Amino acid sequence: MSVGLLAVVDDILSAALKASAKTAGVVIDDAAVTPQYVQGITPARELPVVWKIALGSIINKYVVIIPIALLLTAFAPGVLPFLLILGGGFLCYEGAEKVLEWFGVAHGEEEENGPRDERKLVFGAVRTDLILSTEIMLIALSSLDPDFGIWMTLGALLIIGLAMTVVVYGAVALLVKIDDIGLRFMKSSARGVRRFGARVVASMPAVFRVISVIGTIAMLWVGGHLVIQNLGETLWAGPADLLHAVEHAIEATGPVVVWIVDTAISAVFGLILGLLIVAVVTGIRRVFSRGEAAAH
Repeated sequence: MSVGLLAVVDDILSAALKASAKTAGVVIDDAAVTPQYVQGITPARELPVVWKIALGSIINKYVVIIPIALLLTAFAPGVLPFLLILGGGFLCYEGAEKVLEWFGVAHGEEEENGPRDERKLVFGAVRTDLILSTEIMLIALSSLDPDFGIWMTLGALLIIGLAMTVVVYGAVALLVKIDDIGLRFMKSSARGVRRFGARVVASMPAVFRVISVIGTIAMLWVGGHLVIQNLGETLWAGPADLLHAVEHAIEATGPVVVWIVDTAISAVFGLILGLLIVAVVTGIRRVFSRGEAAAH
């Protein structure tokens, strides 16, 4: 019996490892997006906030995504593409808002001049994680053998969810504490170590600016790709057909160039869609604010 159990565990682990490899791109995006949510809080609260976001990510995967994905896959698979379109649209919206902020255009209800509200910060990060984690888990689910069985599929998804959370938020925790590591190096008795520590500390503002840009592009890319792919499977194949035609035209240049072009097109599509959603949301907010002002 123990041999049979070990064989089942080995099958689950092997399937989880193979499926996890296909989610690598979104995992990298998730790790790039999250650090920007921790910016602006006191250093002493950085790791506790990362822990809260990681815990929210586990809840997203174990309580929301995996049960709903398994139920919909079994009883209503046609609903999944529409949910992914909505999720992709939300990522495009958030990414477009951040691009507008780069140019001094803010669309939030109120500006935050003081310390950032931890509760709002964690909620925003967990909300974004829900979309990215949904794509991670659905990619993993689609990579598993359909004949795997419900319990082995569930076991593999639970392992993938835990592993991806540890990888993403372990990397985020390391990123946000690198400056503290640099400060410790600066206290070393060795001159070379002190210099290295000073360079690490001095470079961190630029590193976080780069991470913020990468995270925003990742939002637009993943969101745009989700909308294009799932829109093509449901309502309108135009953007997907155009993307496939471009990929086919440049496939002789190699997979790296094809991936770069695919990413760029998806990000541009995501930005355009996000700006349209921002315009609609801004218009609705103005209508409601005028209505409230007239009522008063």
